Formats: sequence, C-alpha cells, structure tokens
Amino acid sequence: MTQEIFAALARMRIIPVVEIDDIATGVKLARTLTAAGLPVMEVTLRTPNALAVIREISSEMPDFLLGAGTLLSARDVDAAASAGAHFLVSPGRTDSLTRAATTSGLPLVPGAITASEVMAAVDAGHSHVKFFPAAQFGGAAAIAAMVPPLRASGVMFMPTGGIRPENAMDYLSLDAVFAVGGTWIASKDLLAAQRFEVISERALAAITLTSPLTETIEGS
Repeated sequence: MTQEIFAALARMRIIPVVEIDDIATGVKLARTLTAAGLPVMEVTLRTPNALAVIREISSEMPDFLLGAGTLLSARDVDAAASAGAHFLVSPGRTDSLTRAATTSGLPLVPGAITASEVMAAVDAGHSHVKFFPAAQFGGAAAIAAMVPPLRASGVMFMPTGGIRPENAMDYLSLDAVFAVGGTWIASKDLLAAQRFEVISERALAAITLTSPLTETIEGS
C-alpha cells in the first residue's frame, strides 16, 4: 500500500498544501480539486478542526488522496490515521514519529534538509523525504547538488516551502523529486473568500504545467 500511495503522489506531481478550519470548506475544496483533475491535498494540522476536516473528507470521498501534514508527535500520527488520512507529512523526523507511522501502516514523508538528516531518515526506513523549507535552504539547486552523493540510497524528495508556478518545474525536472508541495493552489485567502473558481483554475494550470513532463516520463 505504501508504494501505491507514493506512486499516486508521483503521478499527481503537485500536492496542494492547505490550512482549513471549516469542515464544509474542506469537503468543497476536495470536490473542486477532484473536478479539476487533481484529487489530492495535504491538510496541515495547524487549525483546531483540521482532524475533523480530514475525517469528513475521508468519509465523504474515500478515494480522494488525503494527507495530514505538520505532524509533530506520535499522537499526531495516531490521530491522523484514525481520522482517515492516506499519507503523513512532517517538517522533521523523530524516532517516535517513525515508529508511530510504521505502526499505523501509513507512509510518512519526514522532513530532512541536510545530507545527514536525509541519511538518518533513510537509515530509519524512509524512502521519501520532505525538503523543507525548500526556498530558504537553497531551492532546487541544493537538491540537485545533494542528489549525486545520495543516489545510491534511492531517496526521493518532495520539496515544500516557497514553491510557486514560476519555480515548480525547477524542482520537478530533477529525477529525484517525485512531487512538490505548494500552498498557492488553495491559499488561505482564497479559501476564506470561498473563491473555488480561482482554486479550480489554479489546479488546472498546475496540471497543464506538469503535463509535458508527465508525457516525457511515460513515453521514455
């Protein structure tokens, strides 16, 4: 199941990262993204109702690829798994997070910035890591420099933080980047204003942005 989830995320290429506190808004967002052809998002646990949002989306739309982000403790992992998340994301990694994720059976994408942090994550059994915050730590150039010495590990990266339409392909063109996370598709201000038509447009634009790359990969 873990590899199936990672394969699905790699097909999506761009993962909307969202901060939602209203359950109805969360469900409407999931429906909007699905209609646009991007049925995936990471709901960060930064609001009081984030878990309730995950629970409702999971119940209403079980096939929607739903992640829980900003996981800081084993308790967060357990709560996200119970709410129905399909994958887990953390800004960092601890042994307790790794153990909790293993127990849950859900794939965890832990945060790692330095070569030592990436190696520690791989040593703990993780094949995919979150490079966060990407823009502040060298962006695509930093990942490109890190990949050659780490290539034998097989580790794959999901950069998040400062990703925009203008630079997303800088990351996605790297063969060790399986997806990027970004807040621009469904930003807090768009959600607060209920601008779902703009969110749909941005999701469609993200798909268009990555389609030439996807066609190249599938045809190679």
